Amino acid sequence: MNKNEYKPRIIDRKIEEYLSIFGAICIEGPKWCGKTWTSSYHCKSKFMLGDPDGNFQNRSLAELSPSLVLEGETPRLIDEWQEVPPLWDAVRHKVDRKSEKGQYILTGSATPNHKGIMHSGAGRIARLRMRPMSLYESGDSSGKVSLKDLCEGKLTPVMTGEVDLPKITELIYRGGWPGNIDTPVDKAGLLPNEYLKAVIEDDIYRIDGIKRDVAKMNLLLKSLARNESTTATNKTLKGDVKATDDEDIDTDTIAVYLDIFTRLFLLENQPPFASNIRSSVRLKQAEKRHFADPSLACALLKATPARLINDLETLGLLFEALCERDLRIYADSFDAKLYHYQDYDNGEIDAVIELADGRWCAFEIKLGANQIDKAAEKLIKLKESIEANSGIAPSVLCVICGLSNAAYMRSDGVFVVPITALKD
Repeated sequence: MNKNEYKPRIIDRKIEEYLSIFGAICIEGPKWCGKTWTSSYHCKSKFMLGDPDGNFQNRSLAELSPSLVLEGETPRLIDEWQEVPPLWDAVRHKVDRKSEKGQYILTGSATPNHKGIMHSGAGRIARLRMRPMSLYESGDSSGKVSLKDLCEGKLTPVMTGEVDLPKITELIYRGGWPGNIDTPVDKAGLLPNEYLKAVIEDDIYRIDGIKRDVAKMNLLLKSLARNESTTATNKTLKGDVKATDDEDIDTDTIAVYLDIFTRLFLLENQPPFASNIRSSVRLKQAEKRHFADPSLACALLKATPARLINDLETLGLLFEALCERDLRIYADSFDAKLYHYQDYDNGEIDAVIELADGRWCAFEIKLGANQIDKAAEKLIKLKESIEANSGIAPSVLCVICGLSNAAYMRSDGVFVVPITALKD
């Protein structure tokens, strides 16, 4: 690759750090999110299992002699290792024998069954999760506000520029796929559509060689799109498919399909915040449902930018998904974790970021600037309730918004930051 053409990714720093600590790393994530391109930037030699030359000769060679394909200058990239699962043990064995750091970079767009893999690789192979581009990585956020600094309570007020509703809908529709960044908006829906088609028609079968009901998988994916950014249960999804499409899918089948979608990195749900911050209040334990990128939900719903503007409820949920995708990417860069919060006293927080030292920050996500006051009041009320119950209150309150032209701290202490001004 021409390294001068490489567009930096936030994960680059962590890749370099991990290569200096571990014998090998495995970069996992959805197809087409940039794993191979980024890994190629950090490697000195590579072996591409998906290379079609010679009737996929590389794959055959890897199956015949996994250890042979590991020979080469290090760090050596083994792309899509899961196509030949014994490569995992071959890498682990080579790392044990050579005892050097940064020997291999594996990439994978699916988590295979453990069949054929003898060892977990713990201590030898470190896993990193890569995602589609955040707005900062794609050049659609000015990066005037650092999430890391914000979580420390630091923010210098700054004008961030006007952002209109059509621009927000375009960013959601286009998604964070590197191959889509320069695509005209009217063509941007093609890539997520093809992505879904590739997953349904090819990848799901290849993950374990079992043929499944494509029609039912499509129905479930559409239901997930209708329930994007919600805590819909499997039972709710079953009822939604029945009510919308007049088809029955039993909950066991739904569970199996969801597991497969997750193993293909098509889904990345937002776990509930489980810390005991309010001892007298029971917390809900449902995950918030998300696709790897909100553009996939758009593709399934046939939601173009024009249609989204005429359906503000759906737009609000997809905007929340966009923000939480970016918050996860930024938080991961400084070892923080993204959650959501719900309790049985009607307390709810869109996004919770827990720092490595246990402190946590509460974020409400609102599309319009006219919703900021209400969101701030909600955050303050919940904080006061937690303190009244002798709980551990959030150290930072913040409203992430779409249509605001400034980042600032309100007189009540709540921060306001446009998503198009945020970075890691």
